[in-house]
This record gives sequence, structure tokens and C-alpha cells, in this order.
Amino acid sequence: PDSGGVVLTGRLSVEAQPWLADHVVLGRILLPGAVLVELALAAGEAVDCATLEELTLATPLMLSERGGVQVRVIVGPRTAERRTVTVYSRPEGTRQDWATHATGFLTETVAETAPAGLDEQWPPVGAETLSVEAAYEVFRERGYGYGPVFRGLRAAWRRGEELFAEVALPEEASDEAGRFGLHPALLDATMHAAILNDSTDPGHEDDGGGTVIPFAWNDVSLHAVGAAAVRVRIATAEDGGMDIRVADVTGAPVLTVGSMVGRPVSTEQLGAVPGETGALYGITWVPDTGKSGADARWIPWNEVADAAGAVPDVVVLDCGAADAPGASDGSVGVPVGVRSVLDRVLGVVQEWLA
Repeated sequence: PDSGGVVLTGRLSVEAQPWLADHVVLGRILLPGAVLVELALAAGEAVDCATLEELTLATPLMLSERGGVQVRVIVGPRTAERRTVTVYSRPEGTRQDWATHATGFLTETVAETAPAGLDEQWPPVGAETLSVEAAYEVFRERGYGYGPVFRGLRAAWRRGEELFAEVALPEEASDEAGRFGLHPALLDATMHAAILNDSTDPGHEDDGGGTVIPFAWNDVSLHAVGAAAVRVRIATAEDGGMDIRVADVTGAPVLTVGSMVGRPVSTEQLGAVPGETGALYGITWVPDTGKSGADARWIPWNEVADAAGAVPDVVVLDCGAADAPGASDGSVGVPVGVRSVLDRVLGVVQEWLA
């Protein structure tokens, strides 16, 4: 109240929004950049700002198969018809610091509404058909594990530097389209023709076949809500990003994106899912660097205490077999056998260190 800003709160989880599990990048459930855009546009609607002037990814948001994240979208006070917008999250049930996922600006300016060429003859005159039959198998090789809801690419064409596509939600998700400005799975799929073009056009200079995610969105305006099937035109923006125009099946404008710039992402950059500590123990293979060589000595556990001379760099201990009462067939029960070996090794380690 004292600043004129607005705070919008919510919750995201795979359990509550199962379709989010269909967006997998490099083996992790990654919140689509299209969801961040949807959240920012919804915040803009709450403060009468029709255009998302800019939204830049700060940190990817990974989701776990269980549990959820608290979300806050904070809109700053109006300054010269412009407001800041920031998207935060943290694992629910914790007091961890809030992570910043996207920052940007909202403005009252309304963007151009005419999606060039989408209200004319369709498919576009002079456009070359691109095969989409194996598109999602190709995408998987590039690190995109799209599930059914995100497999919206139905047809694609190329005309010079322009790309055109037909994109639709599957039947099971189309009923939810009215709950969004533009369903994030549908917005995400509007860019799949570009991935297909990069993957199949040998003359196209792309990022080298890597995995690219949206990094910066500019001049995003929503003109109609609730679309379940759309036409798309993608051209090159002045900054080198993708100029995206989206219309419904009649050619009426739905969404315009002045520019969407992507950036390559790696598994290391995605990191761990917030709130997931992972396994307490794990197996790590350590390569033999050759240091052991002739210095390595096999020492039976019962001879360790009698080992004399200089301590070598490497000592290999034969732990022996499990020695514990077992089942009626003479086999050693697994828990009891494991404990017996661990007890023995612990004794040997303590004696050796002493």
C-alpha cells in the first residue's frame, strides 16, 4: 500500500498442474519460459499494463515430481507509465531464501495487433513444407523431452527466412485453454518450428545443435485469450531474436512477441532442484591414475596390524566374505551380512589409523 506496488502469490507443482511434467530439458522438469511470460502478463493485467516490455531469465526454475514451490510475482510502483515485474519462488514448507527467476518491465503501451500474413491465404503462398512427423524424436536428441501436452506442432512451412506453423493443444488439454491468456504449452510450441528448422536445415547456422531455452522476451502483448489452436509466423527480429506473431485459426491476432532471444543451457547450469538434497550417499568411480603401481599391496584384514615398514601410498584391503547367521538354506541374510562386513571394515580402519 505504501509503494503502489502489487504482490501476486501462488503455487506451482507437478501434482497440481500435471502438464508441467511434460516439459523436460536435459532430463530435468524445467518450468517453461512461457509460464514466466504468462505470470508476468497476468500481473500486468492486474495493474492495467497491457504489454510486457521486457522479461529476462535470471535463474531456471526446476520442479520436483513431488511437492511444490511458492511463487510470488511482484509489480513495482508506476514510474512514467512503466512498472518493474519480478518472479520469485522457493520450495514450499521451507524458509529458504526466495530465488529470482525473471525480471522485467510492464508498460501501458499496446503493441501492434496485425500478425503479418496470418490472416491471408493459408498455408502461405510460396512456402516450402517442413516434415513434422519425426520432429519430437529430433528434439529429444537435442535435449528436449516434450511430453504429450507440449507436442503441439501440427504443420510447418519455410519461406525464405520466415517460418510458419500450425500449433494446437491436444484434446485433453484444450479444455484448460480458457484458464490462461495463452496456454504456456501452446506458446512454447509456437517456437518448435524454429527448433525443427535449426535441426534439419544444413544451411542454417544455429547454436551447434545444443539445447536452447528462452532467455529474453521483448514487447509481448496478448490480444485474445483462450486459444486452443493457432497459426504462427516467425521472422528474425532486429536484435537477432525471433519475432513471433500468433493468430487464431481465422487469422485474428492472439499474441505478438517483438523479440525472443534464446541462450544455450547445460546440465550444470540447470543445477539441482531447490529443496531436493539428493542421496546422502552415492557411488563415484575414481580412475586409477597409475599412482598405485608396485606400491600397491594386498593385505588380508587380519594381517593389517602386523604390517611393518613404510606405509605405502595405496593399501588394498580384502574385506572377505560376510560372516553372519543366515537363512535356513545357509545363505547369509542381506542386512545382517552387510552389517557384519561394515563392522569388520570399521575395526580395521580404526586399527590402521591408530
